[in-house]
Amino acid sequence: MSSRKGQKNAARVVRQQIAREKRRTRTIITSIAAVVVLVIAGLIGWGVYSSQKSTTYTAPTGANHTGTGIQLGQGPVTIDLYEDYLCPVCKQFQDTSGSTINQLISEGKVQVIFHPVAFLNRFSTTEYSTRASAASGCAAQGGKFKEFTDQLFAKQPPENSAGLSDDELIDIGAGVGLNRDDFGSCVKDGTYKSWTEHVTDEASKAGVTGTPTIKVNGTNVQDRTPEGIRAAVEAAGK
Repeated sequence: MSSRKGQKNAARVVRQQIAREKRRTRTIITSIAAVVVLVIAGLIGWGVYSSQKSTTYTAPTGANHTGTGIQLGQGPVTIDLYEDYLCPVCKQFQDTSGSTINQLISEGKVQVIFHPVAFLNRFSTTEYSTRASAASGCAAQGGKFKEFTDQLFAKQPPENSAGLSDDELIDIGAGVGLNRDDFGSCVKDGTYKSWTEHVTDEASKAGVTGTPTIKVNGTNVQDRTPEGIRAAVEAAGK
């Protein structure tokens, strides 16, 4: 009698163990399936994002051969200047050293590649950095990139604002001699927004993490004063 009872208890223990193993197996399978679903969903989401992100762009007149910026000057030393039109420190740089950049161009010592990046969209309610950069492409198309750039910094809006409206950007363009109708259509159509995206992406790939960033023949310039820039150019030209 006791032997049969012991056998029944042993059988019950075995059944319980089997049941627990089955539950564990179902839990593991369910967890794996959930992970697989999440991975697939992530891949689908990335695919949708990638398909929506523009992979083509049209560079404006005056762009360098890689389409990453507007080139001014033909000198032997290359200055890469990465700026965001909403960046207050970029405005300070332009106020203090912009004339030095202009002089170096006119002296035939440098070619300057202006990279109008859109890093600071998060500090605008209307993606002003992108809109302003795209508008600078329209200005380049009309042959007034530098004049337009100078005025954008002179009239720079504060961070965390809507920034200048498209109509205000068009007024600035007309003020520097651009055809209002042609320039206005270019700005409102967002003709060079895909170019702005390309400029910004390529700047990030080049290791640029903030603005302004100034490179002379590929080397970062820490001293952004007029004296520092001239010294870097002279050293690179030797």
